[in-house]
Amino acid sequence: MSKKNKNLKRQFRSAKKMGAAPGTITYMGSRTDSKFVVTVAEYDKDNLHLSQLKDVQGIGRYTRTPEITWMNIVGLTDEAKIGVIGKEFGFNPLILEDAVNTHSRPKIDEYEDYIFGVFKMMYIDTNNELVIEHTAVILCKNAVLVLQELEYDVFGGVRERMGNKLGRIRNNGPDYLFFALIDSIIDNYYAVLENIYDQLEALEEEVYYDPTPETAHNIQQLKKEVMGVRKWAFPVKELIGKLIDSESPLITKETKLYLRDVLDHCNEINENLQLYREMSTSLMELYMTNVSNKMNEVMKVLTIMASIFIPLTFIAGVYGMNFDFMPELHWKYGYFMVLGVMLLLFIGMMLYFKRKKWL
Repeated sequence: MSKKNKNLKRQFRSAKKMGAAPGTITYMGSRTDSKFVVTVAEYDKDNLHLSQLKDVQGIGRYTRTPEITWMNIVGLTDEAKIGVIGKEFGFNPLILEDAVNTHSRPKIDEYEDYIFGVFKMMYIDTNNELVIEHTAVILCKNAVLVLQELEYDVFGGVRERMGNKLGRIRNNGPDYLFFALIDSIIDNYYAVLENIYDQLEALEEEVYYDPTPETAHNIQQLKKEVMGVRKWAFPVKELIGKLIDSESPLITKETKLYLRDVLDHCNEINENLQLYREMSTSLMELYMTNVSNKMNEVMKVLTIMASIFIPLTFIAGVYGMNFDFMPELHWKYGYFMVLGVMLLLFIGMMLYFKRKKWL
């Protein structure tokens, strides 16, 4: 798709939202090929039951079961089913609007019966490209809902610990599951940062040894990638702090201790992103400096060549004048003498330039 068509599509998606009433569920993303799938994991200390729902009607019953429920909802494009889920759980329409609005900034909203969070799930796909996926996580009294755009996610570790009874997920409440999911999202930022650092190192070597016009393009693209990651990762620190300071009964003191560890990760991630931003800027400056130095080398060679030929051209010009009385023109060895003088000048100037280390 051309850049022009992409801009038109983006304008069209934004135009769908203009004039709509607050709380209108309108998907603002571009992933229209994702299927709507609801996966349910019901668990307690001793049991775990996995299932996939074919119909979302009556889905609100899971908040009334004795087990803790994790509902993973894939496919934000089905606005009608998202609306049904919202009614089943009694969610405010405003949070459903943010859940499907992929341009929504990361946020945490606290309500009496649930806590709503918007995050960006970031990971590197099989093509070594950065994927930024809009994700909403909702903590209810006895359940946690995750709404995401694509089927692939970063929650594999949580599923594994839950299935193998490893860790604390099976022995704690839904707030711990809420923490574990957010922790998985944030931990995966480290994989993204590692990929960015590898690109920075590769570009640094390229700038030093073999800079090309494509190098400048790659540096600029990487800089945009760093800024994009920072845009979605930087606010998360504030959100985790908000959860730690929350007085909601849905989050226990024990879970807040784990959230403090996540806050430390957020600080480290933000510091690294700031560092990578400065490194990408420095790389561009280094590239421009190297290009300028190469241009200076070319200009130096051309200047030296011009300096050598100026006196030679002067001599050739003098003896190329059409005067009748020029005694040297009638010398038997005059031609060879002029060539000899030119050769001596050439050798002398080359030795001088070499002594000055201009060559």
